[in-house]
Amino acid sequence: MNEVSATQDRHRAPSFAEAFRFWLKLGFISFGGPTGQIAIMQAELVEKKKWISQSRFLHALNFCMLLPGPEAQQLAIYIGWLLHKIRGGIVAGALFVVPSIFVLWTLSYIYAAFGNLPWIAAIFYGLKPAVTAIVLVAVIRIGRKALKNEVMWALAVVAFVAIYFFKVPFPAIVLGAGAIGFLGGLFWKSKFETSHEASATLSVISDEQESPPHTRPNFARAVRISIVCVILWLAPTIVAGIFRGWGSTLFKEGLFFSKATVVTFGGAYAVLPYVAQQALFHYDWLKPGQMMDGLALAETTPGPLIMVLQFVGFIGAWQHPEGLPPLLAATLGALLTTWATFTPCFLWIFVGGPHIEQLRGNQKLTAALSAVTAAIVGVILNLAVWFALRVFFPNAGLADWFAIVLCVVAFIAMLRYKIDIIPVVLSAGLLGLIYKLIVFR
Repeated sequence: MNEVSATQDRHRAPSFAEAFRFWLKLGFISFGGPTGQIAIMQAELVEKKKWISQSRFLHALNFCMLLPGPEAQQLAIYIGWLLHKIRGGIVAGALFVVPSIFVLWTLSYIYAAFGNLPWIAAIFYGLKPAVTAIVLVAVIRIGRKALKNEVMWALAVVAFVAIYFFKVPFPAIVLGAGAIGFLGGLFWKSKFETSHEASATLSVISDEQESPPHTRPNFARAVRISIVCVILWLAPTIVAGIFRGWGSTLFKEGLFFSKATVVTFGGAYAVLPYVAQQALFHYDWLKPGQMMDGLALAETTPGPLIMVLQFVGFIGAWQHPEGLPPLLAATLGALLTTWATFTPCFLWIFVGGPHIEQLRGNQKLTAALSAVTAAIVGVILNLAVWFALRVFFPNAGLADWFAIVLCVVAFIAMLRYKIDIIPVVLSAGLLGLIYKLIVFR
């Protein structure tokens, strides 16, 4: 195919305004933690809009999986950066989080002031089976692309068994798969080489397309970005220390979550035990049971699951206002915690992304990443099973048949009939509300 016809076949690149509208929509529908969010981006960006090819999507995902922090938000930043430079990455990453900031702030206030309201719980009750279906569809769709032979299937199975039954840390699985892929690329190339589909050129960011000029490594630019990001990252915490005291709850929250964000490898579930231990026993920000309540709220709101840290910041400052009105203290604590948690994600992508783009096409790296992708299918399946068991059997093993049927219907609607995610999610929330408050009172 010559260059002209390839350009004609490729989908039109989205304008910045089009991308802005999509990232805003994603911020409101990104339920289900990282697995659900990756599934939504897979369905919307790779399959529906074709803004990025499957292999480029997985290449970016593999890199984000190796970083500390929420990998789904970092994936959004990466794709936004590829499409529209730094401003695209900023918009994609910010809008991924901003809607959930307001939703979780509202729910945290309701929780702190009034306790849980039945109608909110009913809507979230319907959302959970739909999110489970979204995750299962993602496992199938990504698996179809990544598991091309028996070796890749074996890697996925081993990864699932390792993390589900033996609780092997996620970073160890990724590093182990990468090492296997690197060796496999040297000694068993036929099983570890990935082939591009012919339709890949239809994507805006295709397999054959060279990386855009703005993604090429530049040392001076990397230094400038690093300085600006670090100043922005730490400034609110320093301001809190200056105006509220270096021993204040607000300063301690900013400092603690700034440190925690660089060690949050393996996703939210890997870091939560550490955060819970510190918040409960070291800082005394939370009371027993409140961490699980916050996790339940975070699981049923859009945005990264690590947003539960905003709940910790809110409740910690609410219960330790130190002379401020409780709501003001809690709001400042929530915003400070969220800022400290998510700002570094932009630094990792804007500085590391150019080097990952430069390595694209490297045969040894491609073999390693193909193995990592296969292992990630097993990891996503682990999260899907974990999530499904909690949704389908919430009370001591007793089956919730409404949740099971709703999940099956949503699954068939999306996989077989290609129904869009938004109507599925909205319908599920409405059905949960009707079932809980009208049918099953």
